[in-house]
Amino acid sequence: MPPARKIHHIAGSFKMRNGVLQDPEVAYETWGQLNYQQDNAILLFTGLSPSAHAASSTLDHSTGWWEQMIGEDKPIDTDKYFVICVNSLGSCFGSTGPASINPATGERYRLDFPVLTIEDIAHAGQSVVNALGIKKLHAVIGASMGGMTSIAHSILYPDVADGLVSISGAARAQPFSIAVRSLQREMIRSDDGWNNGQYDQPPSTGMKLARKLGMLSYRSAAEFTKRFGRERVPEERQTGNPFDIDFEVESYLDAHARKFIGSFDANCYLYLSRAMDLFDVADHGGSVEHGLNRVGARRVMVIGVKTDLLFPLWQQRELAEGLRGNQREVSFHALDSIQGHDAFLVDMDQFRPLICDFFNCSMNQPGQLRSI
Repeated sequence: MPPARKIHHIAGSFKMRNGVLQDPEVAYETWGQLNYQQDNAILLFTGLSPSAHAASSTLDHSTGWWEQMIGEDKPIDTDKYFVICVNSLGSCFGSTGPASINPATGERYRLDFPVLTIEDIAHAGQSVVNALGIKKLHAVIGASMGGMTSIAHSILYPDVADGLVSISGAARAQPFSIAVRSLQREMIRSDDGWNNGQYDQPPSTGMKLARKLGMLSYRSAAEFTKRFGRERVPEERQTGNPFDIDFEVESYLDAHARKFIGSFDANCYLYLSRAMDLFDVADHGGSVEHGLNRVGARRVMVIGVKTDLLFPLWQQRELAEGLRGNQREVSFHALDSIQGHDAFLVDMDQFRPLICDFFNCSMNQPGQLRSI
């Protein structure tokens, strides 16, 4: 187990929306110190594939997936805040998921794992907060699937987090995103190696294709044009097969796909992907409007990217405008980044000032929507 990873054991039955888990575990990491008032904690939810290792620490010096955002003198300053990042329930980096052992059978859950929802992930994250004895969070924050989970958390636990930051998230999945993820899941399930979830070796072809499609949807055509153009791979890397990799953009996709095969479990991918499709704020009040009205956070920041295919900008605006009520302070930022949905991981020049502003500067008057 990585040295910085901590495990929260949930004793007894953990009720999900579609089933029950016995004695599940939630992996998490922390940075900084909880202050005397115990009011400086920030709960961070991840996207679909990251672990809880968002940043390096004295226990684990390896680079985290949000390394440039969390740490001393960084936008989320660990000299000021106590940061908790949880590995999603259903994932494969320490938290209980389809790849975990079912204590009732001694075998892996595989497809016996209950249907997973974003709300289940939010509940599991709150169980870590409770275990740490924290009654009030300074804020809850997440990007992509983590943005959805942060919204769900603020609905399910309206009195816990004072602040909410949703980055490239949404109140519900839109049809195009559902279609992309559905095709990714079909690619995995169509691989003979998947074997109805009963595999010992990963269904490599299906996972590679799913990851390649994912990388196309995470970035933008404009970035690919600027980054790769029509550049060919060097002659020494060509195989002679007329249908093998010929262009650098193909090589880029292939490298990411091969790396993903050995780092993520296929069944976990299926469950988490489906959870994103199932999420709908309207389930908490009958409509998106009423669901968002249940969000308890008083200070909210919504960030979207103009080139995001999966969580398009209109969804971010819908989310921000839907949160304007109940005397909330709401800011909305539409970033002109060419890096698409993944911009929050790479376009730090645009994201760092916004996160820094939210956690270190005052905002406008309650009830107003500040759009930048």
